[in-house]
Amino acid sequence: MNTRNFRIAIVRLSALGDIVNTAVVLQIIRKHYPEATIDWYVEEAFAPILNDHPLISKVISVPLKRIKKTKSLHLLKETVRSLKSHPPYDQIIDAQGLLKSALVTYFLQGKVHGFDRFSAREKLAARFYDTVSSIPYELNIIKRNVLVITEALNIPYNENDILNKEPLFPLRDKPKTLSETKNIACVIGASWPSKCYPKEHFAALCSQLPYPCHLIWGSEAEKLDAQWICEQTSNAKVAPKMSLGELVSFIGHCDLTIGNDTGPTHMAWAMNKASITLFGPTNERMIFPTEINIGIKSPSSVNILKINRNDFSIQEIDPQTVLQKAKELLS
Repeated sequence: MNTRNFRIAIVRLSALGDIVNTAVVLQIIRKHYPEATIDWYVEEAFAPILNDHPLISKVISVPLKRIKKTKSLHLLKETVRSLKSHPPYDQIIDAQGLLKSALVTYFLQGKVHGFDRFSAREKLAARFYDTVSSIPYELNIIKRNVLVITEALNIPYNENDILNKEPLFPLRDKPKTLSETKNIACVIGASWPSKCYPKEHFAALCSQLPYPCHLIWGSEAEKLDAQWICEQTSNAKVAPKMSLGELVSFIGHCDLTIGNDTGPTHMAWAMNKASITLFGPTNERMIFPTEINIGIKSPSSVNILKINRNDFSIQEIDPQTVLQKAKELLS
């Protein structure tokens, strides 16, 4: 096949961790379609992490959250007009499986591939696709992301493409706030309170870790928690406010990341750096375990098809258990 003029659209709008975990497909696509055009459609808040990516031809921001918040009919019409204006694609892939991502594909020109109604997170989304993949929702999320895209493009699935990946994002210069010795990033926040490891546990953990701990925060409430942790131990520092690009490089220069099941923690895996992800209401399906990327799950059982957001069992993970794994990864 002549792939020089082949045009591919990836629709993965959100959230940060899912975008990070999907980016591995770029290396796989380029391996088989080295000269193809690859455009990525993403919610505008997350576009900065993909902007200037060397394997992406164009990043297209879609302001769905702003449309929902402002209820602006003008903005909606402008967004639809913009989507329709792009040249036709040879293959459009909805790697998200939600009604909102399926609607974005509806306004693009070209054949659309996505998850079937039994695999999509929202069954109605499958009605918008021309072809579908049957990939169990319970499957590891990185494998799901790769499979739906490789099947759409008729690329053979090879797990070594994931295991032997290059860092998924460009690495900037080492931040001056990091020490000359080893550094540990601690991601203390998450999208749900039940996903958050208690600040008291983080304080106990940081006080026993052998290298400086840099507390990553994303909201003012998380920043206050970070400041509280720093008051409990001299081994913790509040990380500066960072853009998404700066955050990727910050974590990419740390020797270990310990954090909740959230985007910044997944960045460590994306950059081939050691990580410990702590799970309460979710489980290891959300990561691709390796020798240096591990998960520690609380005692609760998880039904991935019906997540219990009131499961606060992450509080039961002993800081000593995390400390032991951290020392092993740092050795």
